[in-house]
Amino acid sequence: MEEGPSQYLQPGDRAAIQQRVTATHSSSGIATEEDARLVEALRNGNESAFVSLINMYHSSLLRLAMIFVPSQAIAEEVVQETWLGVLNGLDRFEGRSSFKTWIFRILTNRAKTRAQRERRSVPFSSLPEFSSELHESAVEPERFQGPDQRWPGHWITFPRSWEDIPEERMLAQETMTRIQEAIDTLPVGQREVITLRDIEGCTSEEACDLLGVSEANQRVLLHRARCKVRRVLERYFEEE
Repeated sequence: MEEGPSQYLQPGDRAAIQQRVTATHSSSGIATEEDARLVEALRNGNESAFVSLINMYHSSLLRLAMIFVPSQAIAEEVVQETWLGVLNGLDRFEGRSSFKTWIFRILTNRAKTRAQRERRSVPFSSLPEFSSELHESAVEPERFQGPDQRWPGHWITFPRSWEDIPEERMLAQETMTRIQEAIDTLPVGQREVITLRDIEGCTSEEACDLLGVSEANQRVLLHRARCKVRRVLERYFEEE
């Protein structure tokens, strides 16, 4: 069970948002038949297959690289290095993970190496923010009744249901922009996890593998990131 009051994340909240912000990828942890066909085409020098691969993942790779490195220009360089790494490493792809995960792992390894060179990064698990992120409150304490009130720890007022919000507004570009802005302000660990899980469509196993964190820590970071993003959207939807 995710940490915190279960009422905070309503069942339909993320589904509507993810129609626009989550890429449609296989959640399987191993290579699919489609992966195998694509890899075979790439090994045979099929140029259109490579163009299709770039169209499918380039934006996602750039978005992920920018979490680790200090500028978009450097992120672009990391993505180019990643594509070269993919082409040069095709013979080493064994299908023990999905092809997407394999590509993303190349990107994260190269991005972290480049970030260290830029002196902007240390190993994920040793970041001070990472430790503090695991112990902070997921929801503002003032939203709950205090110890001297009738129901200590219970909501003062429940979070607003989004069922009455028109779908057009839920999926509008301005809403998507608010979501991205909220994600950009998150601490590094939360930003990495929510980007992989809710934007790039990675499974929890894939996210743990790519970031080198435990399932429990991944779950805590994701829950807190989602709570903060939802709070930003609550304020936005109240601007009527």
